[in-house]
Amino acid sequence: MSFTVYPAIDVRDGRVVRLRQGDYADETHYGDDPLAFAVRYAEAGTAWLHLVDLDAAKAGGYTLLPLLRDIVARTGLRVQTGGGVRSRADLAALLDAGAARVVIGSLAVRAPAAVAEWLADFGGERITIALDARQDEAGAWRLPVHGWTQLADETLEDVLARYADVGLIHLLCTDIARDGMLAGPNLDLYRRLCQRHPDLQVQASGGVRDVADVAAARAAGCAGAVLGKALLEGRVDLREALAC
Repeated sequence: MSFTVYPAIDVRDGRVVRLRQGDYADETHYGDDPLAFAVRYAEAGTAWLHLVDLDAAKAGGYTLLPLLRDIVARTGLRVQTGGGVRSRADLAALLDAGAARVVIGSLAVRAPAAVAEWLADFGGERITIALDARQDEAGAWRLPVHGWTQLADETLEDVLARYADVGLIHLLCTDIARDGMLAGPNLDLYRRLCQRHPDLQVQASGGVRDVADVAAARAAGCAGAVLGKALLEGRVDLREALAC
């Protein structure tokens, strides 16, 4: 299985930012020109970009269509993007604007029948389901939704079991406790997911701090890793990560 590195650009109010553990009140600002970041990453040799609309992730209504079109036109990158996808029309609009793959988060938990239908209609290669999880005191992986502001009733495994036979290929899983913390990815979680669901292509997200973490995610069975804060702060050289 091939391994993909996804440089991440999270956009809020038009700016490139990162949230600490998904907290909208704990934001770090890295720049005002998301397109410039995408151009820089493309020049470093990446084929993919992970683009997140943080405003829409909380309130709904994807707002980055012009930016998405510009990135695709200027860089030729394959863009995996999401935030606020609430309907078939939202999904179709992102694909029409040039997205290679659309990320569906909260809706995959709240409306699984609809998302299963979209997987059948658009194909598993055009959709990534993002399940952002936080481990509770009993050891279960719970799923905060609505921009991580509410907690779903079902666990991570409950939701994955539901999608096992409906064409899901790409799973992006974030350990919220690691997100933006530069504490290393949760390799135990990713090993377990890859072992239990060998047909899924799992993307590790949250905690990557250096190239060694990228290599460790690959060794754990992941099909890709998302690079956010460590890349923005220069802790990871993108060319070295791609060489992994």
